Amino acid sequence: MDIGKFSLDFFSLANKVAMVTGGNSGLGQAFSLALAKAGASVYVPTVIKEDGATKSLLTDEGVKAIFNVTDITQKGVPETVVKDCVEKLGRLDILVNCAGICLEDPVLDFGLEKWEAMVAINLNAAFEMSHQAARVMVPQNSGKIINVCSMFTFLGGLRSPAYAATKHGIAGLTKAYCDELAQYNIQVNGLAPGYFATAITTVTRENPVTNQRVLDHIPTNRWGQRLDLMGALVFLASPASDYVNGHILTVDGGYLVR
Repeated sequence: MDIGKFSLDFFSLANKVAMVTGGNSGLGQAFSLALAKAGASVYVPTVIKEDGATKSLLTDEGVKAIFNVTDITQKGVPETVVKDCVEKLGRLDILVNCAGICLEDPVLDFGLEKWEAMVAINLNAAFEMSHQAARVMVPQNSGKIINVCSMFTFLGGLRSPAYAATKHGIAGLTKAYCDELAQYNIQVNGLAPGYFATAITTVTRENPVTNQRVLDHIPTNRWGQRLDLMGALVFLASPASDYVNGHILTVDGGYLVR
Protein backbone atom coordinates (compact mmCIF):
# COMPACT_ATOMS: atom_id res chain seq x y z
CA MET A 1 0.00 0.00 0.00
CA ASP A 2 1.35 3.41 -0.95
CA ILE A 3 2.18 5.48 2.15
CA GLY A 4 0.41 8.44 0.61
CA LYS A 5 -2.88 6.70 1.32
CA PHE A 6 -2.39 6.97 5.06
CA SER A 7 -4.76 9.31 6.92
CA LEU A 8 -6.26 9.70 10.36
CA ASP A 9 -9.29 7.85 9.00
CA PHE A 10 -7.26 4.72 9.77
CA PHE A 11 -8.23 5.32 13.41
CA SER A 12 -11.93 5.80 12.70
CA LEU A 13 -14.49 3.24 13.87
CA ALA A 14 -17.41 4.81 12.03
CA ASN A 15 -20.10 2.24 11.17
CA LYS A 16 -18.41 -0.39 13.34
CA VAL A 17 -20.05 -2.33 16.16
CA ALA A 18 -18.11 -3.12 19.34
CA MET A 19 -18.91 -5.29 22.32
CA VAL A 20 -17.24 -4.57 25.68
CA THR A 21 -17.82 -7.07 28.48
CA GLY A 22 -18.03 -5.29 31.82
CA GLY A 23 -18.12 -2.06 29.86
CA ASN A 24 -20.11 0.14 32.23
CA SER A 25 -17.64 0.63 35.08
CA GLY A 26 -13.94 1.09 35.75
CA LEU A 27 -11.61 0.55 32.82
CA GLY A 28 -14.46 -0.99 30.84
CA GLN A 29 -16.40 2.26 30.93
CA ALA A 30 -13.39 4.13 29.54
CA PHE A 31 -13.04 1.52 26.78
CA SER A 32 -16.72 1.83 25.86
CA LEU A 33 -16.47 5.61 25.68
CA ALA A 34 -13.26 5.50 23.64
CA LEU A 35 -14.90 3.25 21.05
CA ALA A 36 -17.98 5.48 20.93
CA LYS A 37 -15.85 8.61 20.47
CA ALA A 38 -14.15 6.87 17.54
CA GLY A 39 -17.59 6.27 15.99
CA ALA A 40 -18.54 2.72 16.96
CA SER A 41 -21.90 1.63 18.31
CA VAL A 42 -21.38 -0.25 21.57
CA TYR A 43 -23.04 -3.33 23.09
CA VAL A 44 -22.31 -3.99 26.77
CA PRO A 45 -23.09 -7.28 28.52
CA THR A 46 -22.70 -6.68 32.27
CA VAL A 47 -23.75 -8.11 35.62
CA ILE A 48 -23.98 -4.57 37.03
CA LYS A 49 -27.27 -2.85 36.28
CA GLU A 50 -26.67 0.27 34.22
CA ASP A 51 -27.92 3.43 35.96
CA GLY A 52 -27.99 5.42 32.73
CA ALA A 53 -24.77 7.36 33.27
CA THR A 54 -22.59 5.30 30.97
CA LYS A 55 -25.28 5.01 28.33
CA SER A 56 -25.63 8.80 28.27
CA LEU A 57 -21.87 9.18 27.81
CA LEU A 58 -22.01 6.89 24.79
CA THR A 59 -25.18 8.17 23.14
CA ASP A 60 -23.93 11.75 23.54
CA GLU A 61 -21.32 10.74 20.95
CA GLY A 62 -24.11 10.10 18.45
CA VAL A 63 -23.83 6.31 18.44
CA LYS A 64 -26.14 3.51 19.51
CA ALA A 65 -25.54 1.90 22.91
CA ILE A 66 -27.19 -1.27 24.20
CA PHE A 67 -26.76 -2.63 27.73
CA ASN A 68 -27.67 -6.22 28.55
CA VAL A 69 -27.70 -7.13 32.25
CA THR A 70 -26.58 -10.75 32.17
CA ASP A 71 -23.88 -13.09 33.46
CA ILE A 72 -21.50 -14.21 30.72
CA THR A 73 -20.12 -16.97 32.95
CA GLN A 74 -23.39 -18.87 32.63
CA LYS A 75 -23.74 -21.59 30.00
CA GLY A 76 -25.16 -20.35 26.73
CA VAL A 77 -25.04 -16.65 27.61
CA PRO A 78 -22.03 -15.74 25.42
CA GLU A 79 -23.77 -17.21 22.38
CA THR A 80 -26.99 -15.40 23.28
CA VAL A 81 -25.40 -11.96 23.70
CA VAL A 82 -23.43 -12.21 20.45
CA LYS A 83 -26.59 -13.16 18.57
CA ASP A 84 -28.51 -10.35 20.28
CA CYS A 85 -25.82 -7.84 19.33
CA VAL A 86 -25.90 -8.88 15.68
CA GLU A 87 -29.70 -8.82 15.60
CA LYS A 88 -29.97 -5.36 17.17
CA LEU A 89 -26.92 -3.59 15.73
CA GLY A 90 -26.47 -5.52 12.50
CA ARG A 91 -22.96 -6.87 12.95
CA LEU A 92 -20.03 -7.37 15.34
CA ASP A 93 -16.62 -5.98 14.42
CA ILE A 94 -14.82 -5.59 17.74
CA LEU A 95 -14.86 -7.63 20.95
CA VAL A 96 -13.17 -6.32 24.10
CA ASN A 97 -12.92 -8.95 26.83
CA CYS A 98 -12.71 -6.66 29.85
CA ALA A 99 -14.89 -8.29 32.52
CA GLY A 100 -12.84 -9.70 35.37
CA ILE A 101 -12.37 -9.96 39.12
CA CYS A 102 -9.46 -10.24 41.55
CA LEU A 103 -10.03 -12.11 44.81
CA GLU A 104 -7.19 -12.15 47.34
CA ASP A 105 -5.95 -14.32 50.18
CA PRO A 106 -2.57 -15.62 51.37
CA VAL A 107 -1.59 -18.61 49.26
CA LEU A 108 -2.28 -21.13 52.03
CA ASP A 109 -5.82 -19.79 52.39
CA PHE A 110 -6.54 -19.31 48.68
CA GLY A 111 -8.75 -22.30 47.94
CA LEU A 112 -10.59 -23.84 45.05
CA GLU A 113 -13.73 -21.73 45.51
CA LYS A 114 -11.91 -18.46 44.81
CA TRP A 115 -9.85 -20.11 42.07
CA GLU A 116 -12.92 -21.37 40.20
CA ALA A 117 -14.76 -18.05 40.52
CA MET A 118 -11.86 -16.17 38.95
CA VAL A 119 -11.21 -18.72 36.22
CA ALA A 120 -14.91 -18.60 35.31
CA ILE A 121 -14.95 -14.87 34.52
CA ASN A 122 -11.31 -14.00 33.78
CA LEU A 123 -10.56 -16.91 31.44
CA ASN A 124 -13.50 -19.17 30.61
CA ALA A 125 -15.86 -16.31 29.78
CA ALA A 126 -13.21 -14.60 27.65
CA PHE A 127 -12.72 -17.85 25.74
CA GLU A 128 -16.46 -18.36 25.22
CA MET A 129 -16.98 -14.76 24.11
CA SER A 130 -14.05 -14.99 21.71
CA HIS A 131 -15.33 -18.30 20.33
CA GLN A 132 -18.78 -16.90 19.64
CA ALA A 133 -17.41 -13.65 18.20
CA ALA A 134 -15.10 -15.59 15.88
CA ARG A 135 -18.09 -17.47 14.49
CA VAL A 136 -19.42 -14.09 13.34
CA MET A 137 -16.10 -12.57 12.27
CA VAL A 138 -14.78 -15.45 10.15
CA PRO A 139 -17.64 -15.35 7.61
CA GLN A 140 -17.34 -11.55 7.29
CA ASN A 141 -13.54 -11.90 6.90
CA SER A 142 -12.75 -9.17 9.40
CA GLY A 143 -12.70 -8.47 13.10
CA LYS A 144 -10.79 -7.38 16.18
CA ILE A 145 -10.59 -9.26 19.49
CA ILE A 146 -8.88 -7.40 22.33
CA ASN A 147 -8.22 -9.20 25.59
CA VAL A 148 -7.53 -7.12 28.69
CA CYS A 149 -4.39 -8.48 30.27
CA SER A 150 -2.37 -7.16 33.23
CA MET A 151 1.09 -6.70 34.66
CA PHE A 152 0.44 -10.14 36.12
CA THR A 153 0.40 -11.50 32.59
CA PHE A 154 4.18 -11.20 32.94
CA LEU A 155 4.74 -11.42 36.71
CA GLY A 156 3.74 -13.52 39.68
CA GLY A 157 0.90 -12.39 41.90
CA LEU A 158 1.14 -12.09 45.67
CA ARG A 159 -2.11 -13.06 47.41
CA SER A 160 -3.86 -14.05 44.18
CA PRO A 161 -2.43 -17.05 42.33
CA ALA A 162 -5.63 -17.27 40.27
CA TYR A 163 -5.26 -13.71 39.01
CA ALA A 164 -1.73 -14.33 37.78
CA ALA A 165 -2.74 -17.69 36.30
CA THR A 166 -5.77 -16.34 34.45
CA LYS A 167 -3.88 -13.31 33.13
CA HIS A 168 -1.08 -15.56 31.89
CA GLY A 169 -3.79 -17.73 30.37
CA ILE A 170 -5.47 -14.86 28.54
CA ALA A 171 -2.15 -14.07 26.86
CA GLY A 172 -1.92 -17.66 25.66
CA LEU A 173 -5.49 -17.49 24.37
CA THR A 174 -4.62 -14.27 22.53
CA LYS A 175 -1.68 -15.88 20.75
CA ALA A 176 -3.54 -19.09 19.93
CA TYR A 177 -6.51 -17.25 18.44
CA CYS A 178 -4.19 -14.96 16.47
CA ASP A 179 -2.40 -17.97 15.01
CA GLU A 180 -5.59 -19.44 13.63
CA LEU A 181 -7.73 -16.39 12.87
CA ALA A 182 -5.17 -14.15 11.18
CA GLN A 183 -5.87 -15.87 7.85
CA TYR A 184 -9.41 -14.46 8.07
CA ASN A 185 -8.24 -10.86 8.52
CA ILE A 186 -9.01 -10.99 12.25
CA GLN A 187 -6.54 -9.39 14.63
CA VAL A 188 -6.35 -10.73 18.18
CA ASN A 189 -4.29 -8.71 20.64
CA GLY A 190 -3.98 -8.03 24.34
CA LEU A 191 -3.94 -4.73 26.23
CA ALA A 192 -2.08 -4.84 29.54
CA PRO A 193 -2.69 -1.90 31.90
CA GLY A 194 -0.16 -1.13 34.60
CA TYR A 195 -1.16 0.37 37.94
CA PHE A 196 -4.18 2.61 37.46
CA ALA A 197 -6.04 4.96 39.77
CA THR A 198 -9.39 3.17 39.91
CA ALA A 199 -11.72 2.11 42.70
CA ILE A 200 -10.01 -1.26 43.18
CA THR A 201 -6.64 0.41 43.90
CA THR A 202 -8.00 2.97 46.37
CA VAL A 203 -6.69 1.18 49.48
CA THR A 204 -3.21 0.85 47.99
CA ARG A 205 -3.09 4.50 46.93
CA GLU A 206 -4.36 5.84 50.25
CA ASN A 207 -1.68 4.01 52.23
CA PRO A 208 1.52 6.11 52.00
CA VAL A 209 3.78 3.05 52.25
CA THR A 210 2.09 0.93 49.57
CA ASN A 211 1.47 3.96 47.37
CA GLN A 212 5.17 4.85 47.38
CA ARG A 213 6.15 1.23 46.80
CA VAL A 214 4.15 1.26 43.56
CA LEU A 215 5.44 4.67 42.45
CA ASP A 216 9.04 3.60 43.06
CA HIS A 217 8.50 0.92 40.41
CA ILE A 218 7.08 3.27 37.74
CA PRO A 219 9.60 5.40 35.80
CA THR A 220 6.80 7.85 34.92
CA ASN A 221 6.33 8.32 38.70
CA ARG A 222 2.54 8.46 38.65
CA TRP A 223 -0.44 6.16 38.65
CA GLY A 224 -2.12 5.66 35.31
CA GLN A 225 -5.40 7.41 34.55
CA ARG A 226 -8.12 5.76 32.50
CA LEU A 227 -7.54 8.34 29.78
CA ASP A 228 -4.07 6.85 29.28
CA LEU A 229 -5.62 3.63 27.97
CA MET A 230 -8.25 4.99 25.61
CA GLY A 231 -5.99 5.81 22.67
CA ALA A 232 -4.28 2.42 22.86
CA LEU A 233 -7.65 0.68 22.82
CA VAL A 234 -8.85 2.63 19.79
CA PHE A 235 -5.59 1.83 17.99
CA LEU A 236 -6.03 -1.92 18.55
CA ALA A 237 -9.68 -1.71 17.46
CA SER A 238 -9.03 0.32 14.31
CA PRO A 239 -7.64 -0.33 10.81
CA ALA A 240 -4.43 1.38 11.99
CA SER A 241 -3.48 -1.91 13.69
CA ASP A 242 -4.37 -4.31 10.88
CA TYR A 243 -0.82 -5.74 10.83
CA VAL A 244 -0.52 -5.94 14.62
CA ASN A 245 -1.49 -9.45 15.70
CA GLY A 246 -0.82 -11.68 18.68
CA HIS A 247 0.75 -8.78 20.56
CA ILE A 248 0.34 -7.77 24.21
CA LEU A 249 0.50 -3.96 24.36
CA THR A 250 1.54 -2.70 27.78
CA VAL A 251 0.38 0.70 28.99
CA ASP A 252 2.24 0.87 32.27
CA GLY A 253 4.33 4.05 32.52
CA GLY A 254 7.42 1.88 32.15
CA TYR A 255 6.63 -0.44 35.08
CA LEU A 256 8.03 -3.57 33.41
CA VAL A 257 11.43 -2.06 32.66
CA ARG A 258 12.28 -1.33 36.30
